[in-house]
Amino acid sequence: QVQLVESGGGLVQAGDSLRLSCTASGGTFSDYTMAWYRQAPGKERELVAGISSGDTPYYPDSTKGRFAISRDNSKNTVVLQMNSLRPEDTAVYYCAAGYQARVLTPSRFEYWGRGTQVTVSS
Repeated sequence: QVQLVESGGGLVQAGDSLRLSCTASGGTFSDYTMAWYRQAPGKERELVAGISSGDTPYYPDSTKGRFAISRDNSKNTVVLQMNSLRPEDTAVYYCAAGYQARVLTPSRFEYWGRGTQVTVSS
């Protein structure tokens, strides 16, 4: 059983930066593909960024060039650096872990954190 705890959310203005962290416990962190998802009110959960156990990142078009994901297997952490934030980035951000997941769909991630709120004002 893997437990995930997110931190770093908050209220910022458009154009600002924010750094989210996720700390994992209870499993072999390096075996897991890690990802950040977000969900805004009334919308489906969407992928923000993912990183494989081999340290290969992936970004959808909505965050490519603005967000950066990284992991530190020695500290069991995954970090999401968010730059040039926009009001449409406002959502609850979730950390997710999928055992050797090769496809970044929510169903492939067995473990989820409780989420952290990110609010971007215009």
